[in-house]
Amino acid sequence: MTVPLDIVTDPAHGGRWTSLRTAGREWLWRRQAPERESVSPGDPFVDAGGLEECIPTVRGTPDHGDAWSRPWARDADRDVVHCDRFTLTRAIRSTRDGAEADYMLTADAGFRFVWAAHALLDLSDRATVHSRDGASTRLFPEAAPLLDRAWPKGAAWVAGSWPVPCGLRLDRFGPDDGSAVGAVVDAARCCVHDHTDRLSWALEADGQPLSIALWRNLGGFPAAHPYRSTGVEPMLGRVFDLAEAGPGDAARVPASGEVRWRLTLTANCRCP
Repeated sequence: MTVPLDIVTDPAHGGRWTSLRTAGREWLWRRQAPERESVSPGDPFVDAGGLEECIPTVRGTPDHGDAWSRPWARDADRDVVHCDRFTLTRAIRSTRDGAEADYMLTADAGFRFVWAAHALLDLSDRATVHSRDGASTRLFPEAAPLLDRAWPKGAAWVAGSWPVPCGLRLDRFGPDDGSAVGAVVDAARCCVHDHTDRLSWALEADGQPLSIALWRNLGGFPAAHPYRSTGVEPMLGRVFDLAEAGPGDAARVPASGEVRWRLTLTANCRCP
């Protein structure tokens, strides 16, 4: 049986989602990071957990994008953030089956960007991720030691098939092993299973590249003081770093000057 999802956000601190809750559990992982309270645009990313709105890039410059470090404003039923080259609006509502978030970006025609709902989830080591079997899955250089082949010299990424691209099983989070891997799956939906709980994600956007990014940090990041964090991140785009985006790898603003998309979340659905 599907159930509503209650969502709490913090507009004053980058619009971050601080809670994603059903009656039975909190889905978002969080950590103490008091320095998050005083960041400014251009600062290095401060990981406080929750769900961050990463745009116009995730990795690269600015670190985790330009929206997470700015205050958002409330306009009727929407949250709005004004950045140097774009404006992003977001309207979140609970539904009978979970929740929906509608987004609109306005910018000059031709503006390219990557957006990710950078959701870090509070999951057990038995949690699994289910997506389309055989979906092309991009892996990035931090995965090189874990693959069944040598990393091609100079490659920004390599691709294999979900759920075991290049010999690396990604559909299971598992116990801590000191690794940290990011991946981008060519799919518009996925479902997270943790014991008997389910949380599905679905992304819709006309004419834009859709994917699901994963961040599987099993105590391998950061190098100095590593911790565990597991992310499932619906994405417009196919790379973490906008600077590495080839043709079709980034969203692009059309002549209208607007891009719209919808993120749908469903809790305890009958996903595979």
